Amino acid sequence: MATIIPALSTISRMTGGERRFGQRLESLLEEDYLVWYDIPLGRQRRYPDFIILHPGRGLLFLEVKDWKLDTLRSITPESVVLDTNSGRKTVSNPLTQARQCSFAAIDQLKRDPQLIQADERYQGKLCFPYGYGVVFPNITRRQWDQVVPEEEQERILPAHRLICKDEMLTTVDPEAFQQRLWDMFDYRFGEQLSVPQIDRIRWQLFPEVRIDSPTKDLFDDEHSKDETGEMDEEKPTNLIPDIMRVMDIQQEQLARSMGDGHRVIHGVAGSGKTLILGYRCLYLAQAIQKPILVLCFNITLAARLRCFIAEKDIEDKVRVHHFHEWCGLQLKTYNVDLLPGTRPVYERQVESVIQAVDQSRIPRAQYGALMIDEGHDFEQEWFKLVVQMIDPSINSLLLLYDDAQSIYQKSSIKFPLSAAGIQARGRTTILKLNYRNTREILTFAYDFAKDFIKAQDADEDHIPLIAPEVAGVSGPPPAFRHFKTLQDEAHFLVRCITQWQAQGCELNTIAIVYTQNAQGQRYHDALKAAGIPSCCLQSTADKRAYDPQVNQVVLLSRQSSKGLEFDTVILCGLGALKDNEENLAQEGRLLYVGMTRARRRLLVTGSGNNWFVSRFCEMTAD
Repeated sequence: MATIIPALSTISRMTGGERRFGQRLESLLEEDYLVWYDIPLGRQRRYPDFIILHPGRGLLFLEVKDWKLDTLRSITPESVVLDTNSGRKTVSNPLTQARQCSFAAIDQLKRDPQLIQADERYQGKLCFPYGYGVVFPNITRRQWDQVVPEEEQERILPAHRLICKDEMLTTVDPEAFQQRLWDMFDYRFGEQLSVPQIDRIRWQLFPEVRIDSPTKDLFDDEHSKDETGEMDEEKPTNLIPDIMRVMDIQQEQLARSMGDGHRVIHGVAGSGKTLILGYRCLYLAQAIQKPILVLCFNITLAARLRCFIAEKDIEDKVRVHHFHEWCGLQLKTYNVDLLPGTRPVYERQVESVIQAVDQSRIPRAQYGALMIDEGHDFEQEWFKLVVQMIDPSINSLLLLYDDAQSIYQKSSIKFPLSAAGIQARGRTTILKLNYRNTREILTFAYDFAKDFIKAQDADEDHIPLIAPEVAGVSGPPPAFRHFKTLQDEAHFLVRCITQWQAQGCELNTIAIVYTQNAQGQRYHDALKAAGIPSCCLQSTADKRAYDPQVNQVVLLSRQSSKGLEFDTVILCGLGALKDNEENLAQEGRLLYVGMTRARRRLLVTGSGNNWFVSRFCEMTAD
């Protein structure tokens, strides 16, 4: 069964013929086929009805037309005259539409050196076949032959580029159906496309699925034209990276199949929840007029999300805040005084906003959509408050959640989501695969934390806690180093980072995650003394100003690291942790959060002796 993106069950805008053809593609093609429906391509936003990709066959672009024979007045190679409910219309020949879409996409793909043939005889040609064609779900082959004589078909719409109603019935032979598709190719050659090559095709055609890469440059040649408007051959038309990161197929299908209303995604650490949030923001920024609100609990994560949204070039439509910052802005914007009292300001801010909304002093429905990242850190009353901020005419909410990373005693969702105003029963998705960490890192982190994080079942209205499954690549095993003093620990960190920097490692891909603020300052001072650029995120101002693109080592607490990721993580200062029974589970969860920030390399260090140091010594003993 082929993978259809978006899932057919979530698409409401299909015509009857498009849906029948999509169902045939899904049932008659094997699982290694990928099919996209109505996804825009390029600056001109062309929308081919279907794009089909097969690693051994190539790339196919199809237009589907629900025309009926009695409404078709005339057809030429360029245009078609139709009778419609709104009168007689002239439209483009669908074969011309399919051909234009395919040529624009193929021209873009040819710019990628890893997608063209190595043989000098075919220099500049793609290393895989491509084709284009048309589908008439309501016209049989016999009817078509009667309307357009065979001698005219080659000029208007060649027979081999057309699939008719009787060739896509439920009873059709799968091999015959597939042969109809691949007869639309002018030539066949080449070897199987590799997984990286398929990812490169997706990176080029669908920029919204790119990870850590601009999305606005596809088919955009404006920056490569000279002052006369002509193409400057000396300037590159596209900066194409050697290594490309894209959403995996499950993530892309989920992101494109989300639909309207309230949605909940429960994913393990590293399952791509934030990527899906970014895609959803990108889609909604183009579809709705009101601003989109993105909330999280962590100040540092909010800063990272703002950079993420800026990379998508939609910061003018998307507002990103940590929850308490948003509460403060609401009070300021609507001139609401903070409730008096002796409790912390942040608690009174929340109560002040809730009271002001109830009294209509702060308006509801301010935003077209609401996204909540790291929702496991939110309390029930917070959810009740922010759900009221969604425009009910759009009613778009996305909640992202992982109970394994719930590290605050008041948090962790222990109540039905419906009690907080979130109506997502039957619209909850679970992501079990971890794509961030290597197998070695994830196994190491979960082996340590499994006594503190128990997998359990729950009904759809609650969110189940799940154990992660490994999907990442392999890498070096995590290491633990034990020292006598914190000073020895600090000197070792400096030596490691100096060595990695000499090997070409970018400093902004390295994070030092500490367990106490005093440690963070000590390590920060050691790095400065060694001339290594770094920033220590301890004050609220520092966290808000965090810019992940600046090339410097970042030092932050385990709490502030939530939602972030780095190629290399040094989790240090374990010797200072309290290991009594009251603190053991809480510290274990925090260490799990810190370890799962590492994408490729994890180093754990500690000085002195306690239960945690002993446990890591046991785990890394030969």
